[in-house]
Amino acid sequence: MGNSSRKEAEEEGGEEEEEGDGAAVEEGEATEKKKEEEEEEDELPLGVEELLASGDPVLDLSYRKLRRLPSRVCSLEYLEKLYVCGNRLRRLPSGVARLQVLRTLALDFNKLDDVPPAACQLANLTRLYLGSNRLMSLPSELRNLQNLRCLWVESNYFQRFPRLLYELPHLRSLQFGDNRLRSLPSDLWRMEALRGLWLYGNRFREFPRALLRMESLEILDLDRNQISSFPNLAHLPGLRLFSYDHNPVKGPPKVGEEVELVGEGAQEAMETRARRKEARRRAAEKEAEEEAAAASAAGGSGEEPVIHGILKHSSSAPSHRPNGVAEGVLEAEAQEEGKREQGDEDRIVVEYDEAELEYDEGGLEYEQEDLVYEGKGYEYEAAELEYDGDEVNYEYSDEGEEPEEPERHRKGT
Repeated sequence: MGNSSRKEAEEEGGEEEEEGDGAAVEEGEATEKKKEEEEEEDELPLGVEELLASGDPVLDLSYRKLRRLPSRVCSLEYLEKLYVCGNRLRRLPSGVARLQVLRTLALDFNKLDDVPPAACQLANLTRLYLGSNRLMSLPSELRNLQNLRCLWVESNYFQRFPRLLYELPHLRSLQFGDNRLRSLPSDLWRMEALRGLWLYGNRFREFPRALLRMESLEILDLDRNQISSFPNLAHLPGLRLFSYDHNPVKGPPKVGEEVELVGEGAQEAMETRARRKEARRRAAEKEAEEEAAAASAAGGSGEEPVIHGILKHSSSAPSHRPNGVAEGVLEAEAQEEGKREQGDEDRIVVEYDEAELEYDEGGLEYEQEDLVYEGKGYEYEAAELEYDGDEVNYEYSDEGEEPEEPERHRKGT
């Protein structure tokens, strides 16, 4: 027994030593990371120095083979948009949190294992791009981004849908394509602001029933899954584009008359729908022509047609009116006749108050950059939505649109 006890004590002591060594290694790594973040770069890639000194609120350091973000970036507190896509970043320096004016941060096509904590402190951020990294989850600190409207996390390793996204009240565009989702939470309807949802390239075998309650969705993409049947989607009033291509189905589901379809049999279905609409239009025109002909025939027989509503004041108005004319109309005509008898030659003008019927276009603006979809060989253009082609080049513009990326990416701002 003594030998056994001594052996157990030795084993426990060995385990404690291993734990101590592990802690020391982790502490050393943390110190090294901190030192790496704080040290100045010996040499910046060609052209980066000029960009840092430009004073431009938009800084694009994409595809510069950067292993870490230049520390000088953290001092550019006037930055509104920062693009560092296609580099070799594994983390961001904590000083990025000082960029409180930043609205767009693009970190896609890097080597991030986690969402950088500094990014979660950017309270004014409206667009965050994290696609094509190594993410498996989102940190709870992401809920600090209360102004976030657009989140792209495509081509990562998510197996579960992160419910913390429910706490982002203004999130309109969510790109979750090319991940490993098999299902969606039943209370997904809580994301009431969501307008565009991309779920292509996941592992759905059945249509997620939670989507049937997403009445505000305008774009829904379920390409490249394993769904063999779709339910009736006609009751989704907001839907304008539904893509179901590369699923084991032979035809589209039932959808509303205004919904554009992309997938097996979609073209035929939309052509049939267009023919039906054209037939209804022609039938309505024919009916209107028949009614007009009937009214004309009634006028030719000497019968006075009944006039509904307020009659325009005119000197050529007939002196007699049918019994169906409202008393208010007759009274207005009597007053007009009295004015003519008094020799009043002034013409009566019905004023039109445009102020009451002014159409404020500014109140109906829709930010297209939030809902840009790229799908092969298809283009959808409307006042509020845009659906573009596949595998486009990575480009940015100064204002108005999302960053455009290769492999189902986006148009940039």
